[in-house]
Order: sequence, then structure tokens, then C-alpha cells
Amino acid sequence: MVAWNHVKRTHVSRAMKEYDRLGPEAFFSKHGFAPTTTYDLVSDKRRYPPKAILGTAYELATGKRLASGDFEGGKSGAVAVLGNLGFTVKARRPARRQ
Repeated sequence: MVAWNHVKRTHVSRAMKEYDRLGPEAFFSKHGFAPTTTYDLVSDKRRYPPKAILGTAYELATGKRLASGDFEGGKSGAVAVLGNLGFTVKARRPARRQ
């Protein structure tokens, strides 16, 4: 079980800034995560992959890298942790059919 108490809002903000700076592909490659499929972390009208951002924030806070399989990304996982830190996480809209 991951101890999320080490992760603060500043770590999440730093992870989002790194995502913005590197772009999605380089960010995922560097930190070992994949794009989101269910939820988006929303900040300043931008959308981020919650699990990847939280995993990177944990690495920034502790110096320890998490793999995607080390923690849950859904409502009881990354979404809940980010919500407890005061961030907004929204369900993704399903793709529109034509």
C-alpha cells in the first residue's frame, strides 16, 4: 500500500508543469505511465492524466518511483487522493458516435 501522506499539492503542481513542459509522449516515457482512459485531472482549463500525475508527484515527494500497477487510478485510488488534495478530477466524456 502506498503512503500518499508524503504527496502535497506542490508535488502535484510540479508534476503538471513537467507534463506541460515535456508533452504527453515524453512524460509517459520518462515516468512509465500511459494516457488516461476514464478520468481527467482538470487545472486551469487543462486536462491531465490523474494516475500519471499522481505517480510522478509521489516520485517528486519521496524519490521513489511507482509503476502503474503499484496503485489504483480510479475513484478509490488516484482520483480520491487528488480530490483530498483539493484538485478537480472529472470523468471523461465517452467518445461521440457518428
